[in-house]
Amino acid sequence: MSNRKRTAAAATLAAALAGSAVLTAASAAHAAVVDVDYGCVTKIGPKSAVSPVDIKAVKSGDGYTITMSFEKGVSDSPIELPKGVMKPRAELLLGGADSGKLKVTGAPNTEKIPPNTPIKIGELTGTYTPKKSGKVTFTAGVLTVHALGMDAATCTPKNNPKPSLELEVQASGGGGDDSGGGELPKTGPLDSAAALGTLGGTVLLTGAAGVLWLTRRTAR
Repeated sequence: MSNRKRTAAAATLAAALAGSAVLTAASAAHAAVVDVDYGCVTKIGPKSAVSPVDIKAVKSGDGYTITMSFEKGVSDSPIELPKGVMKPRAELLLGGADSGKLKVTGAPNTEKIPPNTPIKIGELTGTYTPKKSGKVTFTAGVLTVHALGMDAATCTPKNNPKPSLELEVQASGGGGDDSGGGELPKTGPLDSAAALGTLGGTVLLTGAAGVLWLTRRTAR
C-alpha cells in the first residue's frame, strides 16, 4: 500500500472513530417533554392546567444555562395585563448526584395579555454549576407568575412529574464526588451537539496524531 493510501485510510479511521464517539455520547443523552399538572393559587381563586414542560441545557463557562419552556399557559387574568408587567419564575428540583433547587426566571411579557386568556409563559433560564460527579436530574417545581407588582399565581405540580432533563456530571479536575466543576450534559431532544463537540474534537485530534505517526513511520 502506498504512503498516500495509508494516510487516507488512517484519516478515514480517525473520522469514523470521532463519529462513533459522538454518536455514543449522544445516545446517552436523556430528556423528555413531561406533562405537568399544575394546581394554581391565584387572586381570583384556584386554577388548574396541564402543560408539557421541556428543560434543556447548553454549556456556558464552567456551568450550563438551563432553559425551561412551557407549551401551554397555566393560568389566566381577569383583567388585561399591559406589556412588561408580568414576569414568571420557577424552581427546578435537583436529584441524583445533586440535591436542592435551581431558580430559573423569565423576561417580562413583550405584548399585552387579553383578559380571561391563558397567560403564555416564555422561556425561563438559570445557570447550573455542578458540584459532584454523577447523574443529576431536573424536575419541574413551583411556578410563580408575578404580575402588577404581586405574585398573582403560585402553581405547584400535583402529579409528581418525572424529570425532564438528566445530566451526566463530571466534576472539574477529574476529582471524586466531593469536588465541584463542569459536566457533560444530557439535554432536551438531543440538543447536546455543542457539548459533544468537545468530545468529538478530542477524538479528531487523537486521530490526527495517529495519521502523523503513521505517515512518519511509513516514510522511514
